[in-house]
Amino acid sequence: MASENEIKQTLESLRKAIIEYDTDAAVSAAEQVVANGIDPMKAIDVIKESSGVIADKFDSGEYFLPHLVMAGEAMTAASDVLEKALPQESLGAKKVVVIGTVEADMHSVGKNIVAMMLRTSGFEVHDLGVDVKSSAFVTRARDTNADIIALSSLMTTTRPYQREVIEELESLGIRDNYKVIVGGGSVTQEWADEIGADGHGKDAVEAVEAARTLTGQR
Repeated sequence: MASENEIKQTLESLRKAIIEYDTDAAVSAAEQVVANGIDPMKAIDVIKESSGVIADKFDSGEYFLPHLVMAGEAMTAASDVLEKALPQESLGAKKVVVIGTVEADMHSVGKNIVAMMLRTSGFEVHDLGVDVKSSAFVTRARDTNADIIALSSLMTTTRPYQREVIEELESLGIRDNYKVIVGGGSVTQEWADEIGADGHGKDAVEAVEAARTLTGQR
């Protein structure tokens, strides 16, 4: 069993690796957590806290999108190691997000970053990819008993498909079953308000914050 000092050093190594977006070091630290019999939940809490530091650095302009991607990869890789060491009941029921880029829009970079950051924040994410028909979002949300539907649109010409998803939910009488978050280059808070979305993210950090708020995680 690791000493208190060893536990502290290992968790600090994990935190440092994530903040410095070093995937190999993050995996190594996570493996050390498991090997030394340290409570994996403590390490998962460190990952969650580190994601907040990453968000602050992004907001302040110290980090940019590439840093978010690399930090997200480090968090994902470390989380995968730790979750395998947890009893299933310790993981708790994850909130489910169905995410994708709307019909006729092939852009994926921003959506992929949001999906990755949602996973590292503890969400179960179903990524439908790009050029996704409105009916496909609704079908997958129903099949997975999703909590959130996240709709990405980079272009102004495809933005109306975000409205279409909400309208389809309304026509089926299931709008209240899901929180809808919209984002992408063409999407503003004003547009989100106009179409009746529950949340908006101008970037990946805001999208994750919106998802956490809407599901009562903060």
